[in-house]
Amino acid sequence: MFGISQLGWVHTLGSLPAIPLAVYMFARHGRIVPRSRAGVAYFISMLIGATTVFLVAHQPVSYGIGAATIVLLLTGYGIGHVSNLGNAGKYLETILLSLTAFLLMVPAVSETLRRVPDGHPLVTDLNSPLLLGAQACILVILVVGVTAQMIHLRRQGRLAARSHHAKTFLE
Repeated sequence: MFGISQLGWVHTLGSLPAIPLAVYMFARHGRIVPRSRAGVAYFISMLIGATTVFLVAHQPVSYGIGAATIVLLLTGYGIGHVSNLGNAGKYLETILLSLTAFLLMVPAVSETLRRVPDGHPLVTDLNSPLLLGAQACILVILVVGVTAQMIHLRRQGRLAARSHHAKTFLE
């Protein structure tokens, strides 16, 4: 079905949960939160998808996306354990993990458009206006989303600082 091998189904079904998990965390927290249940499930799902891509990929760019996703994922999840970064760590973590969601969505949308409906896909050419438009939309969502996340984190930091100063003043 859809021209996907058994190993391809492992890759697809292994990485698929990352999409609703990312949407949930973006909606609930404004970012991917690594130290949460959803964040752990996202990490596992992304790792399955990013590592199995090397076994199912047919295009050289897929290897680059897989490798970049693994590096960004491990760095994004590890950066919270580096104590000397201060607030910069949360900003970096947010950017890196948002990039992993972007790198998940680009091939997910591309592969979906190139396989659905079964036997008569919406896109048959990688230069299709529909595919290029969809990828451009994903890029715009990334830029707008990361910008909004940075503004949100900055406001949270200011509110926390004001709260801390007010509490200290009252003591």
